[in-house]
Amino acid sequence: MLDFPTWKRTLILVICALGILYAGPNFLPDRTFEGLPEWMPGKTINLGLDLQGGSHLLLEVDTDAVVKERLENLVESVRVTLRRARVRYSGLGIDGQNVVFRLREPEKIEAIRRQIRNIDPDVQITVDDSAGFNLAVREQALEDRRVNAVEQSIEIVRRRIDETGTREPTIQRQGDERIIIQLPGVKDPERIKQLLGKTAKLTFHMVNMGPMPASGRAPPGTRILPSDDIGSDGKPRTYVVRKRVRVSGDTLVDAQATFDQNNQPVVSFRFDSVGGRKFCKVSKDNVGKLFAIVLDGKVISAPVIREPICGGSGQISGSFTVAQVQDLALLLRAGALPAPLKILEERTVGPGLGRDSIEAGKIASIIGVVLVVVFMVVVYGLFGLIADAALLFNIALIVALLSGLQATLTLPGIAGIVLTMGMAVDANVLIFERIREEIRSGQTLISAIDAGYRRALTTIIDSNLTTLIAAVLLFVFGSGPIKGFAVTLSLGIMTSMFTAIMLTRMLIVIWLRRTRPQALPI
Repeated sequence: MLDFPTWKRTLILVICALGILYAGPNFLPDRTFEGLPEWMPGKTINLGLDLQGGSHLLLEVDTDAVVKERLENLVESVRVTLRRARVRYSGLGIDGQNVVFRLREPEKIEAIRRQIRNIDPDVQITVDDSAGFNLAVREQALEDRRVNAVEQSIEIVRRRIDETGTREPTIQRQGDERIIIQLPGVKDPERIKQLLGKTAKLTFHMVNMGPMPASGRAPPGTRILPSDDIGSDGKPRTYVVRKRVRVSGDTLVDAQATFDQNNQPVVSFRFDSVGGRKFCKVSKDNVGKLFAIVLDGKVISAPVIREPICGGSGQISGSFTVAQVQDLALLLRAGALPAPLKILEERTVGPGLGRDSIEAGKIASIIGVVLVVVFMVVVYGLFGLIADAALLFNIALIVALLSGLQATLTLPGIAGIVLTMGMAVDANVLIFERIREEIRSGQTLISAIDAGYRRALTTIIDSNLTTLIAAVLLFVFGSGPIKGFAVTLSLGIMTSMFTAIMLTRMLIVIWLRRTRPQALPI
């Protein structure tokens, strides 16, 4: 245990030097590292919402809209199937969570039943004596759709927030249908709320070229949608748009804010191979007709198809500002939300509370370090000073790892660091007490130190390993602040094992070989 080859000493010194180097930026002004090479360490610890202030949002996923959309799609699929079969029917629509209609030709019940079963295998079909069909989607299929909608919403929310450049946001699920978002450093969450409030469901439809119905009701298979375009009467125009989606925004692979030939801000988009083929076919078959670009139930542009567009790309133009096209491109890149999001709660945490928390954490850390240092010196003398030196390197290594990993430091995380300071010297206390026992039993100084390290090692590993397992479980099953505590505690355990077993042992070995003492300095 007292054998330290040169390569091992060099490795320990390099690790300690790197720890000081990477921890340094956290204690220096922000502009100190400007102009230095990129490989030089310049990362600092990210502070959490409770330390630097920011915004807290609680969202709810409207999963009922997902169920309604599935039923509406089923209605459209049934309508297309019945028309192709040239069957007369009536009353096709949604009743609760079922799709209902009535056949006027009862002799075709079995044929229609088979065709509908091919549409969706999750649909249960019942037919009454008067040829009335009732289509019910299995409850498990609807529940799976709700769960998938929430999981997909979390991922898309994460993409949208990451696109804004927000550092270290916390996005996690709460309950069955809610999402918690914490945005450290974001003082005004209005833009984030606007981005999250838009479903960003982009679809392309053909426009019904006939006149607007005088009754104001859309013909079957169409719907009336508003737009921001101003008509000749000075009012926003409305379009009668066919419900059939010709091309879906799901096939978009890129969207960027650019300028057209008239220097007007537009969104340039590009489809994947499947979307490109569909877009090409639609434009070939409908030259001279209006093609509506619909975003969240509103026609944002309805250009005339002048010629076939087969390049797999296009532009969305309109009365947009530069900021609007940037946000629209961001939304399209991140993808559409499967369901609308409702903001249930909004809180803004001011930076003053964070400053108070940081100051309280600093005071607690300083008091903890001073008490530990004094205790170790009083009880263990020179060996206590060596353990204190290792403790300072231990703190530097923790800060360096938090900076390098870009982990978020919260108030419970500071508590984990303070706790680690006390735990860091536990291993040294076990070793030093074991050395005392060996001296009392008649061992020589060198033999006692060697036996102390060798025999205390098992106890040290066992105690730290069990604590590390608890910290890992806290990280896996905990959330938010609990994870912050688990991260700092885990890093502290690993660094304290290094400093106690490797660094202090190396320093004691160097002292033994240089001074060759005759008595134990404890």
